[in-house]
Amino acid sequence: MNQAHRILAATDLSAPARHAVERAALVSRDMAATLDLLHVANLAPLERLGQMMGTTPPDIEQRVLDTARQRLHDLAATVQQRFGVTAGTHVVAGALLAELARKVDDLTASLLVCGAKGESVIRRYALGTMAVRVLSTTTCPVLVVKQSPHESYRRLLVPVDFSRSSLRAIGLARSTAPKADIVLLHVFNVPFEGQLRYASVGDDTINSYRVIAKRKAMQKLHALRLAAGLNADFSQVVVHGDPVSRIIEQEQESDCDLIVMGKHGENLLEELFIGSVTKQVLAESQGDVLVSV
Repeated sequence: MNQAHRILAATDLSAPARHAVERAALVSRDMAATLDLLHVANLAPLERLGQMMGTTPPDIEQRVLDTARQRLHDLAATVQQRFGVTAGTHVVAGALLAELARKVDDLTASLLVCGAKGESVIRRYALGTMAVRVLSTTTCPVLVVKQSPHESYRRLLVPVDFSRSSLRAIGLARSTAPKADIVLLHVFNVPFEGQLRYASVGDDTINSYRVIAKRKAMQKLHALRLAAGLNADFSQVVVHGDPVSRIIEQEQESDCDLIVMGKHGENLLEELFIGSVTKQVLAESQGDVLVSV
């Protein structure tokens, strides 16, 4: 992220997607990064309309693309006026995910920004699925914007599991919002706690195991902080419980406006697929989510 500062914001030109463009402009300004706006036009409905009607005006596809270019140009002008950021504009026709991935590679983008909501009910309902699909096809971090931005990010929540992705997530958080406070969160569990309870092991014994597990987690978190080079502008929280529930709770308790987390976790299966915790946080968080790769 520190080597190339280029942000690509994808928009379907709907009102909710405008939030993603505005957030991308704020991040671009904070990072002194180049900003590009991308609209992928889906012309498949026009083809189906032509099949139904038997014919369509010969220039209708070009008119759709020209209209999209003008709307994107107007949006870029608004971004320039409001945020002082000049944005390049790109309109292409094709499949959304494939074109997103292609443009990320063409521009060597260091961050892809997309909205959590689109123009259709189906897109709003399938937020988690769409975000996961985007993450599966891009080679750069993805910022999923849920809230209308009013200022730069103030406080970031970074859940860590001490896997390789934890350091990357911390580095991404610091580069994306260099002036924001950071809250490191680790959620721990006692190994085989469920089996211990099933074997009628007493609460006192299990609680003693929790104390030991928490102490070890604190030690690991301290080592991670040193490795990441974090100074006094951060706080740390170590809690026991379900990772997703604790992340969502901490997001509210610490008044965080962005969650930054790794695409993968420490589990082997999560190295092959996007981690289940990340998927659930994408779906359940109130604020924006930035996922590193």
